[in-house]
Amino acid sequence: MSFELFIAHRLYSDREGKKRISRPAIRIAMLGIVVGLAVMIVSLCVVLGFKRDISSKVIGFGSHIQVLSLTFDQQREMMPVLTTDSLEQVICRTDGVRHVQRFVLKLGMLKTDEDFRGLTFKGVGEDYDMSFFRENLIDGKIPAFGSAESSDSILISKIVASDLGIKVGDRIFSYFIGNGSARARKLTVAGIFQTNLSEYDRNFVFTDIYTMRRLNRWDSEMSSGFEVEIDDFSRLDVVTHELVGKINHRLDKNGATYGAFSIKEIAPHTFSWLDVLDMNVLMILVLMICVSAFTVISGLLIVMLERINMIGMLKALGATNLSVRKIFMYFSVMLVGKGVVIGNIVGLSLCLVQKLFNVVKLDASVYYIDSVPIEFNVWLILAVNALTLCISAMVIFCSSFFVSISKPAKSIRFD
Repeated sequence: MSFELFIAHRLYSDREGKKRISRPAIRIAMLGIVVGLAVMIVSLCVVLGFKRDISSKVIGFGSHIQVLSLTFDQQREMMPVLTTDSLEQVICRTDGVRHVQRFVLKLGMLKTDEDFRGLTFKGVGEDYDMSFFRENLIDGKIPAFGSAESSDSILISKIVASDLGIKVGDRIFSYFIGNGSARARKLTVAGIFQTNLSEYDRNFVFTDIYTMRRLNRWDSEMSSGFEVEIDDFSRLDVVTHELVGKINHRLDKNGATYGAFSIKEIAPHTFSWLDVLDMNVLMILVLMICVSAFTVISGLLIVMLERINMIGMLKALGATNLSVRKIFMYFSVMLVGKGVVIGNIVGLSLCLVQKLFNVVKLDASVYYIDSVPIEFNVWLILAVNALTLCISAMVIFCSSFFVSISKPAKSIRFD
């Protein structure tokens, strides 16, 4: 062990707390590092959880990418597109595409004896992935929606069920206007879901694609479009760009023009809000790093000031400025290292408790989720630790230059 490391260890392990004012300063510096790093880790995990949960809800309603018509009819309604098997194969052969499904949208109304509600009916078939709604189902079951026959069933949200006063098993009239006439269907409520994404829960109900096509007077190949699921959300823009090159401005035999749109383009307000959260995390990281750096600098300077006699004596005995600087750099590394370890333990423990037990609850009507979500990302957590260590190292290195200012003769007589 070098003499610099030996003296640094003695300084760090000195327990004469009542005689030295530096002990409280060291504890405060340690606390600053612990709190700063813990807050950074918790903030990072919470924001990642928010982005994961909210984006998954929006994607659950609209998938990652939609292939729609760019052409409107004389009533200013979007024309259907031909969702043929050949076009589906073109989409499926795109790198990163996991699943393709058809859907039909139609405006309609649900009416009870006391109330009514205008809604968007979404017709889906047996190829539609209903796993998202199965996870959020609170009553009843997911109907067996198909494209060959009518199920006479609907899947509605808890908000719609509460507003209309209906429950699973009730028969309710639905009304549709189009092609110069009004048409009615009596449908059975098969299931009720709750995603807490109120913008979608209030406006969408699900039924079979066969019924929606008949109401629109479309044949079996006509749909509102394709929904495309991909393997990796981080490649959303890449896959969308590739589909745009294959599909956009392509015409079907009815004169409709195809266009591919990512979920970020379909629901820009939601993803813009999520992007703002990234800026909030960045501000928290900057503030916490500044607090940690300030506490490290102040603690180190107090220790240097208190040990000014020792510094002068070491220099008088032949120690160089570099050797004395090394002593305080080693001391600071011990301080920061312990603070980083404790900060990680505190931050990760808080996140783990929240993830397992959902201690902190939220108002789902405001935040779209009922508890604070947590998402662990090992690489980002390691990056935060690395950034903290790097900045601490820079602060320690720069602060150590104050040792060079003192003169041995004056330092020994300093009181």
